[in-house]
Amino acid sequence: MAGNEWINGYLEAILDSGAAAIEEQKPTVDLRERGHFNPTKYFVEEVVTGVDETDLHRTWIKVVATRNARERSSRLENMCWRIWHLTRKKKQLEWEELQRLAKRRWERELVRKDATEDLAEDLSEGEKGDTVSELIHAETPRVSFHINASSLELWSDDKKEKKLYIILISLHGLVRGENMELGRDSDTGGQVKYVVELSRALAKMPGVYRVDLFTRQVLSPEVDWSYGEPTEMLTTASEDADGNDVGESSGAYIIRIPFGPRDKYLHKELLWPYIQEFVDGALAHILNMSKVLGEQVGGGQPVWPYVIHGHYADAGDSAALLSGALNVPMVLTGHSLGRNKLEQLLKQGRQSKEDINSMYKIMRRIEAEELSLDVAELVITSTQQEIEEQWGLYDGFDVKLEKILRARARRGVIPPGMDFSSVVVQEDASEVDGELPTVIGGTDGSSPKAIPTIWSEVMRFLTNPHKPMILALSRPDPKKNITTLLKAFGECRPLRELANLTLIMGNRDDIDEMTGGNASVLITVLKLIDKYDLYGLVAYPKHHKQTDVPDIYRLAAKTKGVFINPALVEPFGLTLIEAAAHGLPMVATKNGGPVDIQRALNNGLLVDPHDQQAIADALLKLVSEKNLWHDCRRNGWKNIHLYSWPEHCRTYLTKVAACRMRHPQWKTDTPGDEVSAEVSSLNDSLKDVHDMSLRLSVDDKASLTGSLDPVASSSGEPDVQDQVKRVLSKIKKPETNSKEYEGVKLENVPSKYPILRRRHRLVVLILDCYDSNGLPEKKMAQLIQDIFKAVRLDTQNAKFTGFAISTAMPVSETMEFLKSAKIQVNEFDALICGSGSEVYYPGTYTAEDGKLFADPDYASHIAFHWGYEGLKKTIWKLMNPEGEQKSPCAEEDAKSSNAHCVAYFVKELSKAKKVDDLRQKLRMRGLRCHPMYCRNSTRMQVVPLLASRAQALRYLFVRWRLNVANMFVIVGETGDTDYEELIAGAHTTLIMKEVVTKGSEALLRTTDLRNDIVPSDSPLIASIKGEATPEEISEALKALSKASL
Repeated sequence: MAGNEWINGYLEAILDSGAAAIEEQKPTVDLRERGHFNPTKYFVEEVVTGVDETDLHRTWIKVVATRNARERSSRLENMCWRIWHLTRKKKQLEWEELQRLAKRRWERELVRKDATEDLAEDLSEGEKGDTVSELIHAETPRVSFHINASSLELWSDDKKEKKLYIILISLHGLVRGENMELGRDSDTGGQVKYVVELSRALAKMPGVYRVDLFTRQVLSPEVDWSYGEPTEMLTTASEDADGNDVGESSGAYIIRIPFGPRDKYLHKELLWPYIQEFVDGALAHILNMSKVLGEQVGGGQPVWPYVIHGHYADAGDSAALLSGALNVPMVLTGHSLGRNKLEQLLKQGRQSKEDINSMYKIMRRIEAEELSLDVAELVITSTQQEIEEQWGLYDGFDVKLEKILRARARRGVIPPGMDFSSVVVQEDASEVDGELPTVIGGTDGSSPKAIPTIWSEVMRFLTNPHKPMILALSRPDPKKNITTLLKAFGECRPLRELANLTLIMGNRDDIDEMTGGNASVLITVLKLIDKYDLYGLVAYPKHHKQTDVPDIYRLAAKTKGVFINPALVEPFGLTLIEAAAHGLPMVATKNGGPVDIQRALNNGLLVDPHDQQAIADALLKLVSEKNLWHDCRRNGWKNIHLYSWPEHCRTYLTKVAACRMRHPQWKTDTPGDEVSAEVSSLNDSLKDVHDMSLRLSVDDKASLTGSLDPVASSSGEPDVQDQVKRVLSKIKKPETNSKEYEGVKLENVPSKYPILRRRHRLVVLILDCYDSNGLPEKKMAQLIQDIFKAVRLDTQNAKFTGFAISTAMPVSETMEFLKSAKIQVNEFDALICGSGSEVYYPGTYTAEDGKLFADPDYASHIAFHWGYEGLKKTIWKLMNPEGEQKSPCAEEDAKSSNAHCVAYFVKELSKAKKVDDLRQKLRMRGLRCHPMYCRNSTRMQVVPLLASRAQALRYLFVRWRLNVANMFVIVGETGDTDYEELIAGAHTTLIMKEVVTKGSEALLRTTDLRNDIVPSDSPLIASIKGEATPEEISEALKALSKASL
């Protein structure tokens, strides 16, 4: 069977390289794994992905029928059977994936039906008709995703009076402003270049005062020292376009935040457990910078970030938490998406979902993307395809549902910008044809001109460098499809005769030291060059610098060449725009962003990346038809301005300005705020006097205001006494009269700030010890007393240390518990109740009868995306499906509910949906919130999206400037389902073992992600036995304090 000869060739190659590597128990083959290239796995991969199951079966029959060279045939037979088994496994995985997608589609339709029915109850007759009509016509393939441009005010120069502070976040890879090491690894690629150039471009826009690009500080000896610098200036101009001084802190900066192991460079898959630590570090920088900018341009008031923009899933997760902590808008750019990657990998059928998750941490990434999508006011994409085919895979985004619900359009297609400063525009004239022979040495024997080094590197491969150059520039990644391009070139004789091929495939020293996928592509390239005898026709230099890239484009343009991007899927295609700017027509994949680029530039041809012949035909057409080549060149230059950075930033700022702007705003009528500022400074003033008197007792020469003699003062001389009275008279005593708040008399209001503001340290007790009824166990009271004693044993720090308790219980039950335990509520500076839905300050906002009032600023701070009544109705339906109303799974817990917390008793634990399942169903219905199980799985509580006990601690930092890094969080070994969020971060965590008998974590999620959320080796986390004495607890806290330094 001639059609199967290539299969036999692969089987022979497998046999020669060692068939033992094919394991029946491990039917998946992963070419991306780290380590040396394995030819056996590679050949198996080629067969599995490139052959139909029936072809393999026929080959197996043929081998069975052949009995010559019995031992070899027997091995071939066995090996062929194994590979056949692999293909059958692939088919099974594909079938499972189809089943999963079918279930997802059914759930989507069910959600749309429910949403339409719920909405119809509140609509007028006309609106009902519109809604039904929309649902019927929901199959329309395209929906307008961005707000009509005519309704937006375009960002212009008249915005220069604004002084905006913008934050961009890009965590992974190696980020610096100059000499970027693009292609060093898979994390340091186009995204790094994009965010750096975006930062510079935004800083030059009218109205933008400062741009901070947050990334990770890396102090590893494996990388250059520059990645360890805390700050790097990207723009140096201190004057605007009109010559006015714009301020010492203005411009664009890279801010490197330390998080994770300080001495290690980590790939993005390993950064997840340290995200919370980054958030706390970034928050500290933002608060300091907001104060500095306030002094410079804010009239003394903090200048809060205008927007926080996360790039990729890890930065999106961070931006969402920062957005919640600061109550400022968030913008998201996905760059590449986890669900899309998961879909593609599952379709390949080589790995199970569990294997994919183990390697790529894909489920943690998807969870981060879903949260980012929930929080983002605006999602920026490069292409329409990214919206429809990639974001459409997410629970939190459904085009049809959002249309029915009339949700605000939050997607914006904004093509990435490009820095054209390195582009030398070549005139489209006939003289250009003769320029290359001149610079490399003409036929008349003349000396060549000085040429860029990279030109020499490329041309040394080529027999005739004058021929048009087909240029491909990408990493040697299998999905970049370089091998198909090489086959198309090698099998098209007219193309080989007419052009050269140049492959710029990153940088390499030794292929054996490269990752499996990249190494396999490079080895295939070398074999194909040999197979088609392309020596002298193909260039593939080992090294190039980022600064060489413009010269590479120029060389291709001077030879009247073509740029090609044959990737299987290209999310955007920035290299296509760079090539167009240098005068190169393009041939590009029809899958993804190039479709939009071609529509805008009209400078080339689109092809099916799987169609080898189509690629060859398109290249030959552009290279051979000079008029077409010139037309594409001119069109590219004519329309390239659409992709300039100023154009990008203008569109960007216009869309951001249309978002719902918000920032921290503290209410002026907060209890005690009406007390004068002089009163609030009383304690400090008295402290100063006491400090002075202490100094006077030590140094007889010291004097108060230069005139008070300590001896004379103590002797009671009249002149001195008069001076003391005059000083003290300037210090007003606190008013003791009671204040009114919401018609209730408040007592004990010595100043407008809780004493929390003056604390240097805060010990936060989060011990979820509950019995089977969800009531606090007696041992919790003893633990609290022991911790009080432990902290007070450290006499040096005790007076600067405050206490807070954080619990799922409402404030009424918390107060009852403390009373029963004989613990004074005023022992605590703050109570965080209702799973982070309310914050109280005992002793500050207290009525005459002892009733506490919640912080109203916190209530407004967490109100984003909160809809109480609609949420109650939906959750009741989800928790108690039709047909189960007689024995409901849950019933409302009115006592535990409040304005920002919907609480339920869990009656049938076996019927309770896990948090990830519940959150998915709420997202699919357009509801954004934070559900959790608590109190030993006896309660289910839903709080606002960005409210939680962990976020409440960050609020205390923002509101009262009590740094999270100075907090000691004491938790049990398990707890409520928000327990994981409380362990990681910049604070120190002490885990008390065997204290919490049973938590609620079993109801958290189907896939265990704890190792991707909680760091296993952090110096900020320690543990101690539950029955520890106060002395042992005190020593543990001291050790943690030292380790955190």
